[in-house]
Amino acid sequence: MLPKLVITDIDGVWTDEGMFYTPTGDYMKRFCVKDGMAVMMLRHHNIPVAIITGENSPIVQSRADKLKIEHCFLGVKDKVAVARQLCDTIGITLDEVAFIGDDVNDLKLLRLVGQSASPANTPSYIKSEVKYVTEARGGNGAFREFVEKILADNNVLQSTIEEMY
Repeated sequence: MLPKLVITDIDGVWTDEGMFYTPTGDYMKRFCVKDGMAVMMLRHHNIPVAIITGENSPIVQSRADKLKIEHCFLGVKDKVAVARQLCDTIGITLDEVAFIGDDVNDLKLLRLVGQSASPANTPSYIKSEVKYVTEARGGNGAFREFVEKILADNNVLQSTIEEMY
């Protein structure tokens, strides 16, 4: 069954966990553009995407804005509480959610959702708790791979590609 919501962490999933700092204290993150296309693939099926991250970064908000991701929660300490509140707002349960995360602050939510995943470079104790581990490392299309797996498992990946282009 297609999820009714896909939630993603950012650092370690959409990024490679690295941050670039300048001598003046500015910092940058690198995002994989393939992950942005995955958002479009989900939108094609009217499946919303939510970002829930512990990072409180205007860089993440800028990426969400560019991709028109309506649900972007920054600086989150309790990802389960935010996910439950979002599910209540949308009118779904956590069983109808897919979530990809990569670290200890994602673990509780990974255990509660219907479909869970983590990138290849996630610690083994996290990978052992999820239903799918991507071949891609975080920052190298892991979110895209997870989305394509969801679509393929529901026999709509090929039609999605054909209908979109």
